[in-house]
Amino acid sequence: MRHVDFSPLYRSTVGFDRLFTMLDSLGQPEQAQSYPPYNIERTGENLYRITMAVAGFDESELSIEAHAHVLTVKGEKVEDDKVEQTEFLYRGIAKRAFERRFQLADHVEVTAASLKNGLLHIDLLRNIPEAMKPRRIAIAAEPAGTAPKAIEAHVV
Repeated sequence: MRHVDFSPLYRSTVGFDRLFTMLDSLGQPEQAQSYPPYNIERTGENLYRITMAVAGFDESELSIEAHAHVLTVKGEKVEDDKVEQTEFLYRGIAKRAFERRFQLADHVEVTAASLKNGLLHIDLLRNIPEAMKPRRIAIAAEPAGTAPKAIEAHVV
């Protein structure tokens, strides 16, 4: 895929650096990261949910951090002394650490996180400030029976 040069746009815009960086990164393939699998759902007009399959992980082995429009979910398994003494004939359950990052839009905040049946649910809310919401402007009509305004001029 071709690389797009956003240099001309940097000269005439202010504050859109993050947008151009995101657009530039879309053209680059992710490092084929497929673990753990996840879903992103829209559960309401301004409500979202990320669900990750983290079977085998305990709450103490997972960490969720939201910072500067990036949500980072990390999982790291704690070594168990009993497992060291066990000889595995076949090991099909993944025990690897992971780190998954999600780009969050402006005004999106994490409201809750829960772990149930091996699924990590992260609830998100897009909370748009009142100043940025669209507002209706009333149109004032002139009362009936008033004469239209005219511009007067003195000609000499």
